[in-house]
Amino acid sequence: MTKKQKKNAAAPVNGAALKSAARNGAATDYLDPDDEGLYFLPLGGAGEIGMNLNLYRHKGQWLMVDCGVTFGDDSMPGIEVITPDPTFIVEHVDELCGLILTHAHEDHLGAVPYLWQRLRCPIYATPFTASVLRRKLEDTDFGKQVPVTVVPLSGSFEVGPFEIELITLTHSIPEPNALVIRAGEAGPVVHTGDWKFDPDPLVGPTSDEARLRDLGEEGVLAMIGDSTNVFREGEAGSEADVRRNLIEMVGRFKNRVAVACFASNVARLETMAKVAEANGRHPALIGRSLWRMNSAAKENGYLKGIEFLSEHDAGFLPRDKVLLICTGSQGEPRAALSRIVGDSHPHITLEGGDTVIFSSRVIPGNEKSIARVQNALIRRGIEVVTAKNDDIHVSGHPARGELVRMYQHVRPQIAIPVHGESRHLIEHARLARDCQVPEALVVANGDVIRLYPGPAERVDEVYNGRLALDGKRLVRLGDPVLRDRHRLMHSGAVTLTLVLDKAGRLRSDPVGSFHGVLEVDDPACDDILDLAADTVEAMQSGARRDDASVAEAVRIAVRRALNEELGRKPVTDVHVVRLN
Repeated sequence: MTKKQKKNAAAPVNGAALKSAARNGAATDYLDPDDEGLYFLPLGGAGEIGMNLNLYRHKGQWLMVDCGVTFGDDSMPGIEVITPDPTFIVEHVDELCGLILTHAHEDHLGAVPYLWQRLRCPIYATPFTASVLRRKLEDTDFGKQVPVTVVPLSGSFEVGPFEIELITLTHSIPEPNALVIRAGEAGPVVHTGDWKFDPDPLVGPTSDEARLRDLGEEGVLAMIGDSTNVFREGEAGSEADVRRNLIEMVGRFKNRVAVACFASNVARLETMAKVAEANGRHPALIGRSLWRMNSAAKENGYLKGIEFLSEHDAGFLPRDKVLLICTGSQGEPRAALSRIVGDSHPHITLEGGDTVIFSSRVIPGNEKSIARVQNALIRRGIEVVTAKNDDIHVSGHPARGELVRMYQHVRPQIAIPVHGESRHLIEHARLARDCQVPEALVVANGDVIRLYPGPAERVDEVYNGRLALDGKRLVRLGDPVLRDRHRLMHSGAVTLTLVLDKAGRLRSDPVGSFHGVLEVDDPACDDILDLAADTVEAMQSGARRDDASVAEAVRIAVRRALNEELGRKPVTDVHVVRLN
């Protein structure tokens, strides 16, 4: 490895170096429509798990790979869905030739209903992924306008100047694909998507490792790959092992059993049907997203011969004759399991002596919401079983042993880890170098990486950010409205109204509200109102005639007093009413 290659593999290029390159003209070549180079640009999913959005550039055209979401947490009141900010590619939307979806998970296709009207490009997906997407687009008023091209498994097709080949892999959802991307004279790039090597996935074929080895013989320029489980030794495990363990486990319980799992894990749905059959129970789907996934699976030939009871019918069965398959493994407040725990589900109840099995992993950020649901169950005398202590879930992402095997097959010249937090990406780059990959770059959202020609390097930084779904509108995550809501949640709000005459004299006592700050009958409320009046009276006569000066003086005085008394600085608004 050359000194320059080692430098590129070791650490990100700093902003000053990039700006210097831009001044010298090197950083803008990739926007030249005649540029024969191949470039990679992540706008989501690099430095985070979720919200994947990747772009490739060649000869004046952009290709998008995946368009996903992540979800809000307790720090984002009122926000459930977060998407990448597509501003950069929207500014170049005339050069966007298409969007390829690697598979049907929310963090890879969930942003399409929110962003497609800004992109308006054709979409390419395998049959199952297309079925899931169409169902999501049914909730929009433009769904029928979206051009979706269905590509068969292992299919090949062209999008603009790019030649694409799909390679079948395994994951926790049907039809996950790695993409082989060819552009001009550049060697092929393997974009893995989410994957693992499952020898017995139960639903769908096993990974096409023979094709991966053939690519390695051909010579692969770069691999852009999943980093989620880079710290986990060995292999992720097989879905077949989960089925055997769940059959044995459910057989030990005598009352009603509910299983919380990811709706998208079709193999797990088939497993739960087999578990129920083996234990003399009837499987029932509880939750809208489960029924959607069941419908999409059957439309594409999966779950053959398996029928699930509705939640209405399940409520009439004896407790020892039903197996409930529920949404809500991550503690989502509107999911079926949370509604059952909160006694707001119209058909399903759980009682002491029942069991709830969490056949899922904890997604980082969801720890508190999951704990709330599990504690509520335990308080009712319901037994809770998790994957922490029992082998009832396997990850859909490759552990270190599988990553090493993938590198042995593909043997890329360049490794670019994605789909992970910074610690995952750095460790994955280290592992790639241990696997004799000549160049390994740790990138961030917004980095434009030249893959070809020459050694891989950053040539520019572009704007990247996040959008939050606030009710029915998308706003930037730093929007003042969201900042104010966050402050309101933590510090409360004070609103005061002052009635003054033209000369600035108070014509009545100030009135106010102290939401989330003080109780209505707290004597401190009167003290604050008295302070507001004293502040006005202490102002010079000229200042009292200016509404903005009065409002600001009172606001500062009130916030200072509340901070000294309560240690809080609430959002404070002062309204001045001026009488003629």
